[in-house]
Amino acid sequence: MAKITADFTKITGRIKPMHGVGQPPITGLTNEMFHYLKEAGIPYARLHDVGGMFGGGCFVDIPNLFPDFDADEKDPSNYAFEFTDKIIEGLMENGCEPFFRLGITIENYVNVRAYRVDPPKDFHKWARICEQVIRHYNEGWANGYNYNIEYWEIWNEPEGKPMWNGTFEEYCRLYEVSSKHLKECFGDKIKVGGYASCGFYAIDKDPEITGIGLDPTNSNEKYIKNFFTFLEYITSEEHKSPIDFFSWHSYGAVHRIIKQAEYCHKFLVKYGLSGIEEILNEWNPCHTMENKCTGWAAAQNLAVLLAMQKSTLTMMNYYDARCGSSIFSGMFNPDTKKPYPNYYGFMSFNSLYKLKDEVYTDSDDKNLFVGGATDGKKKVLVLSNINAAATETELCISGADTSDVEILMINDEYKYSPTGKEFVDGKLVIPPHTCVEIKFYE
Repeated sequence: MAKITADFTKITGRIKPMHGVGQPPITGLTNEMFHYLKEAGIPYARLHDVGGMFGGGCFVDIPNLFPDFDADEKDPSNYAFEFTDKIIEGLMENGCEPFFRLGITIENYVNVRAYRVDPPKDFHKWARICEQVIRHYNEGWANGYNYNIEYWEIWNEPEGKPMWNGTFEEYCRLYEVSSKHLKECFGDKIKVGGYASCGFYAIDKDPEITGIGLDPTNSNEKYIKNFFTFLEYITSEEHKSPIDFFSWHSYGAVHRIIKQAEYCHKFLVKYGLSGIEEILNEWNPCHTMENKCTGWAAAQNLAVLLAMQKSTLTMMNYYDARCGSSIFSGMFNPDTKKPYPNYYGFMSFNSLYKLKDEVYTDSDDKNLFVGGATDGKKKVLVLSNINAAATETELCISGADTSDVEILMINDEYKYSPTGKEFVDGKLVIPPHTCVEIKFYE
């Protein structure tokens, strides 16, 4: 029997925006599905790979926003903001803030021909172009907006040719030039960071590795070597660069992500960067066509949300919320345009987020995850069971009336639906691969 403990009288912190997404569900050129973001309380949508290959030729990417790199970056007529404006308007109207990636969309067929993956030919001009993009969305420049978009990420996964056909040291230089320029222009009005690292998979081999002796021909080991190159570069006296957040990616299962987050935090602290935000802005443990539409995926993803709420991370962005046929598009059915079970897991986490104050919770089963929150009156407990079998669970609850509860489930049978179930002698049987939300009434 598993044991869940929750004390609603013990506030442990704030519920963080773990349930952000990447790639909002644009359909063609419309925002008709953005209401789903509002209904699930999705706080952030990271704008990367938007619109398909090459950003659809229209969206977000710097070459789409500023097509002629040799043109005058101060002249508004040289920019093409219209399509990206439409997306950002839709996000803001639905209470979802953009997390803006400054760079390019991945070129998956770069070995056939590369188009935009070479480093900018003038790093300083590239930074000035990014400055004008920010002024458009935050200061009204070029018939723009005053949205005060906060997060601006410099490039994405510059560890290899699909995203960056230069040396990693060249990327570090681009980061230095751009971060310094943008912070000089905007100061604390924006947050600047990067580098959207491919991640820390190689720690499975040795969790204490520090980059020394890693094989650069092994991609997973190269990613970690680059991590240390970046940290050494931006913290050096010669190249010291501003950084408000460090972003990284993982396509592992929940227990793997937990270890990777701990590893990342350990070395950020070691390099004197303990005050910056740690952001996992691409993650997805369920990327197969067979399982992305199942209750199994919902439980796996909610487990990540609940586990990372208790980590040093400050934000996450699930990859991704497109309404498409990609193995990664795990929120919406592209044929019906209706949510998969996974979407409702994000909605359930939002039940915690809306209440703001996190309360003490604990589980003695490593595959049964829990989180709780209160606003002083309302109380909610959210669980995810990723066990392959039904789990009889004892619930030890303090500070909430367990005699009047509503229990909702998400799995292949229940789509975020009330179950009519009650606690029996303080116990609840949770089906396999199931998310549970318990609302306490007073």
